[in-house]
Amino acid sequence: MLGGFVIFWIVVLVLVVVTVFAGAKTVPQGQMWTVERFGAFTRLLQPGLNFIVPYMDRVGRRLNVQEQVQDIPEQSVITKDNATVTVDGVIYFRVMEAEKAAYQVQSLTQALSTLAMTNIRAVVGELELDSALSSRERINTQLLTILDGATEPWGVKVSRVELRKIEPPANLIEAMNKQMTAERERRATVMRADGEREAAILRAEGQKQSKVLEAEGTQLAAERQAQARERLAAAEAAATRMVAQAAADGGEAALRYFVAQKYVEAFSAMAASPASRLVVVPMEATAMAGGIAQAMELLRAPAGAPAARAVAAASVPHAGG
Repeated sequence: MLGGFVIFWIVVLVLVVVTVFAGAKTVPQGQMWTVERFGAFTRLLQPGLNFIVPYMDRVGRRLNVQEQVQDIPEQSVITKDNATVTVDGVIYFRVMEAEKAAYQVQSLTQALSTLAMTNIRAVVGELELDSALSSRERINTQLLTILDGATEPWGVKVSRVELRKIEPPANLIEAMNKQMTAERERRATVMRADGEREAAILRAEGQKQSKVLEAEGTQLAAERQAQARERLAAAEAAATRMVAQAAADGGEAALRYFVAQKYVEAFSAMAASPASRLVVVPMEATAMAGGIAQAMELLRAPAGAPAARAVAAASVPHAGG
């Protein structure tokens, strides 16, 4: 009988220990557990040590409330212009209401993947290939808005959607590369033509400016030559007036003296030239010498005589020249 009593208390102790362990639950950080009583949801267990009613309550779903990453499986999508592209991506989401995520959807990750694939086909299918390849950020934003609104009844917050790959077929990529090469060659040709045109314009402008400056220089030189000729003509006119005045005052003798003086200067220049080997004296040289002698006689006349004044006046241009 004593042995049966001991066995009884041992059984009772075991039941107590099992009951305590069945009622005490330790929830890890970053998780939330649901409690079900006879199959119905009653409450949530927060991270740490929690107690439930043994044999009546049980842990239902263990949910991760940290931000999670879910892959979007690769799939083929037909664009608006009937081009086939391969698309995949990832979803970043977080469980905000554990009871909804546990009981409003059967398999949260599978539901998210299926929902993302469906909306990717819808969004990319509305775009042409060029727009789909160049508008990845816009596609991500549009998918984020759609998925976040669709998962709100599940107590899930979709924080980001990223398409990792939008890849056309190999033959289409080759055609796009050829098109891109042709476009770059066209741009290079246009830029080269523009450069040549600008260079031609600059050269023509430079030639124009050069001709303008040359014409201005020629005009300035002509003006200076004209001014010099005017001064020379004025000097010649003054000399002619003085010679005429001398001839009028001194008569033929003064004029002969002036002409003889010019002859002597001309012969002196010819004789002084190193290139001259022969000097020809004209027949009229004797008459010219006689004229010079007569002029010298006039110069010997008294200073107040008219002829002397005329000869002196006729010699003034030569001295000044």
